[in-house]
Amino acid sequence: MAFAKLEYIWLDGYKPTQSLRSKTKIVHDFSGKLEDCPEWSFDGSSTEQATGDSSDCLLKPVAIYEDPEVKNGYLVMTEVLNADGTPHVSNGRASIEDDDNDFWFGFEQEYFIMDLDTQLPLGFPAGGYPGPQGPYYCGVGGQNAYGRTIKDEHLDICLDAGLNVEGTNGEVAAGQWEFQIFSKGAHDAGDQIWVARYLLERLTEKYGVYIEWHPKPLGKTDWNGSGMHANFSNEYIRTAGSKEKIESVCEAFRSVVDEHIAVYGADNDQRLTGDHETAAIDQFSYGVSDRGASIRIPVYTATHGWSGYLEDRRPASNADPYKVAARIIKTVKTVTG
Repeated sequence: MAFAKLEYIWLDGYKPTQSLRSKTKIVHDFSGKLEDCPEWSFDGSSTEQATGDSSDCLLKPVAIYEDPEVKNGYLVMTEVLNADGTPHVSNGRASIEDDDNDFWFGFEQEYFIMDLDTQLPLGFPAGGYPGPQGPYYCGVGGQNAYGRTIKDEHLDICLDAGLNVEGTNGEVAAGQWEFQIFSKGAHDAGDQIWVARYLLERLTEKYGVYIEWHPKPLGKTDWNGSGMHANFSNEYIRTAGSKEKIESVCEAFRSVVDEHIAVYGADNDQRLTGDHETAAIDQFSYGVSDRGASIRIPVYTATHGWSGYLEDRRPASNADPYKVAARIIKTVKTVTG
């Protein structure tokens, strides 16, 4: 290859919710391999990650995917380092303790597609509401499904890039959608969610819409919010073989509710009210097939000899999957070692 266009992607330092940033590097005689992606720098003073008198931050490539929309293009997910090579304070990926990929994650990413002019979800008339929730979940037809073309194009791009998207569906509210990504390894799962978010954000640039990651964009109304449910397991959970072991893992989460909520996304209190298939933010519960619980024990786990996986339903749609995975791993390890 004479040259390659490497799109370096990273997370900025904005609070309480980080945003995606990217810039393009041209590399000649590129092999297509991660190890041949050089470290790069950027102006951290423009992304809330440094001051102007010491502005250089480093981009360390951690994952690479072909870019289906750019000739000779690659998507390079990076993590941010300080100038001395240590992890930047904004670098959630560096907090993951899962070197052997014992932990598997399946994230269910929900989002709203918003109209740039009305700043309302697709399907919402200006100054009003569509019909009530009910027909939109996995709905079909022009009166029920708003934005399917964008959702499907995003799915195709993700698959062509090599992301392990396992499915998509219309969600409970009009203009609300979901995709699911699974990976054996917390780092890789987080990388793939962020690259999928990047591809979705980039796709909207040509449609005159934008993506709303806020967990409750419609405020105090009778409309569901958006989450990023985290399905997780390690060898202990996958082979537990008893109800007692599975429940012991669930119980480990009870005493650290605040620690989890702290990294489960900004404004999540607006979503976790106890209504609309959520548990209240200050409470903790678990149960088999209970979508109103903090942690759902899937029927699959209960009916397969109490071995399988668990679902933490509390992470918000705007949560950082790296930080969510890191906190779940830390809690589970208190039981499983």
